[in-house]
Amino acid sequence: MSNNTLKILLTVVGPTAIGKTAMAIRLAQHYKCEIISADSRQFFKEMTIGTAVPSDEELAAARHYFIQNISIFDEYTVGDFERDAIAKLEELFLTNNYAVLVGGSGLYIDAVLKGFDEFPDIDPIVRENIIADYEMHGIGFLQQQLQELDPIHYEKVAKDNPQRLMRALEVCIGSGLPYSSFLNRKKSTRSFTPVVIGLEANRQLMYDRINKRVDVMMEAGLIDEAEALHLHKNLNALQTVGYRELFNYIDGEFALPVAIEEIKKNTRRFAKRQMTWFKRTEGIKWFDFETPITDVINYIKEKESANI
Repeated sequence: MSNNTLKILLTVVGPTAIGKTAMAIRLAQHYKCEIISADSRQFFKEMTIGTAVPSDEELAAARHYFIQNISIFDEYTVGDFERDAIAKLEELFLTNNYAVLVGGSGLYIDAVLKGFDEFPDIDPIVRENIIADYEMHGIGFLQQQLQELDPIHYEKVAKDNPQRLMRALEVCIGSGLPYSSFLNRKKSTRSFTPVVIGLEANRQLMYDRINKRVDVMMEAGLIDEAEALHLHKNLNALQTVGYRELFNYIDGEFALPVAIEEIKKNTRRFAKRQMTWFKRTEGIKWFDFETPITDVINYIKEKESANI
């Protein structure tokens, strides 16, 4: 196969529970290629049910990478993922003109497609101090601190995500400069061309799918999974929807029905934030989640014919 042939990264994005995995597998089977997962919640070995990791059947239907590849005890940044994902793509493109990238984590998708913004190295003690502040004072303290140090990024960041807040504060405090000042400084060049497919549904249908998925997770044993992880509930990896609410139940702060409704509500909010991120991203071709795969493939062919 000629290395001069155009390499295409078929990228599938959209909110949680919309059917991205199924679409990615269909594309991988059609193009006889493999899948890079960019779902940051699915990286962790210890988290299966609550992150909707692809089933054994789905994993067997197409080769996936970056599914449960690290531990919740590992430090793994978006920069680490960018490095590892690009290395894997370079390997895959040696023998195939196509690969699939799939996920709902916009920051991780952007890191692969556009390159990660250049940030300075920060003394680890800075992050340790920020984590201590979070544990002592809560997320409101992080929000207030970031608003003071970088009001520009504060307006854009997911304000209920402590990991994102802490990362931004780490850069602000460690460098003495706003986190936003490092954004869009320098982008890496890529050896592939992305074709980005977005999946969507009307809001009520999307929310119904989310509610049903949470019910399925509960039936599959999400409480047991949360109980097994409860001892480590303060780890960054576990500061996520589906686990936090059940930790509150285990700690006696919520009744179980309340915890389940909180998971559904917070997952719906998460999906809304995902759509906000992707809708403001240029270059995405949106399809209804029930669109036949043939229509998506025809769109890809049109892009190829027009030299993308």
